[in-house]
Amino acid sequence: MQDGRFPKFTAEMRKTHKILAPTMLPVHFKIIAPLLRDFGYDVEVLSNCDQSVINEGLKSVHNDICYPAMLVIGQMIDALKSGKYDTDKTALIITQTGGGCRASNYIFLLRKALENSGFGNVPVISLNLSSFEKGSGFTLTVPLLIKLSFALMYGDMLMWLTNQCLPYEKNKGDTNKVLDKWVNNLIDQMRTNGFIRVKKNYRKIVKDFAKIERLNIKKPRVGIVGEIYMKYSPLGNNSLEEFLINEGAEPVVSGVTDFLLYCFENALVDKKLYGGKLFKGMPAAIGVKYLSMRQKQMINAIRKDGTFRAPTPFAHIKDMAEGYIGKGTKMGEGWLLTAEMLELIDSGVNNIVCTQPFGCLPNHIIAKGMMRKIKDRHPMANIVAIDYDPSATKINQENRLKLMLSNADGGRGVFSKSNTDKKEEILVL
Repeated sequence: MQDGRFPKFTAEMRKTHKILAPTMLPVHFKIIAPLLRDFGYDVEVLSNCDQSVINEGLKSVHNDICYPAMLVIGQMIDALKSGKYDTDKTALIITQTGGGCRASNYIFLLRKALENSGFGNVPVISLNLSSFEKGSGFTLTVPLLIKLSFALMYGDMLMWLTNQCLPYEKNKGDTNKVLDKWVNNLIDQMRTNGFIRVKKNYRKIVKDFAKIERLNIKKPRVGIVGEIYMKYSPLGNNSLEEFLINEGAEPVVSGVTDFLLYCFENALVDKKLYGGKLFKGMPAAIGVKYLSMRQKQMINAIRKDGTFRAPTPFAHIKDMAEGYIGKGTKMGEGWLLTAEMLELIDSGVNNIVCTQPFGCLPNHIIAKGMMRKIKDRHPMANIVAIDYDPSATKINQENRLKLMLSNADGGRGVFSKSNTDKKEEILVL
């Protein structure tokens, strides 16, 4: 696919082309998109999330391909067909990990879909750290990478605190006001050197969220794990976090930093298992040390304030997998997914939703395949695996989630569900 048949994003296109990115991390992308624009890339995160996206995905991608590919490609084709964009001055961007997961081939599926849909002139940017595509006009410079790492960490903190406030806020909308305030604040700070005052920012962020008036009630906490796109993307998981909040639960979602640390850790595992040159694992070791330091600063700030629960350090999450699954199991989310379920249980979150694309073999092995072993050792674990696929109906998914919620906290089964103008108690049988 590197034979010149597909258009490349050139340096000159930075001045002329709008770059469309798929929906995935709602909070993080609010900071990342303006940051990329400040570096000269006119990035827009797509917001089209209706049935037409799925329809376009089904037209453009064989249904044997995993659901995230179908959604990402369908969302981009749908956007190009909307007439909103000048397709002669539009580019697309997609991540490419280089691992054994089919996600690394999304870019080739996307290019084929573009050609078949009459958009063969639209260039696709591969966002990766492995130099897969030489000569691209989109370059991850050191200054950009540094700011992106801060943006991801800030996004993790904002997402973590938001999920601890939204289910309990006394005045609807207060949490999102604080979230928007800090998103805008951090966007401005990224344009100066203000973003490097991490400890000061963390302290202020926690204090602002702590000021939100919250109801003094206890709600069941529900952890969300799974394939990375399905775990975070509202388009992929049918707005799972919002659904759980409306059903009277508190969603618990770990930050994307853990996944990045997992990727670096895998490089170190490869070096240990298979050997290699002396300095082969050095970049990964530096990445682990740097991100762990940043994560520790966030955790310490939350713990010091004492209002909210702090995330678990990645080093501890990594240890949770011992005795359950080997570190060589690293296809897709690999051992991290199993470790995240165990960490949730260890921290008192016994209710877990595992989001996975139907037909994703790695996730069926490391999620469904590990559930029995986890439940045998942790009888209170209340885990449900939800398959997401074009043929899976939303009502079926929600019914399975409600059944899981009915068993939450010792099987109380009664939850407060918000309707448009009233609250009613529902009992899931």
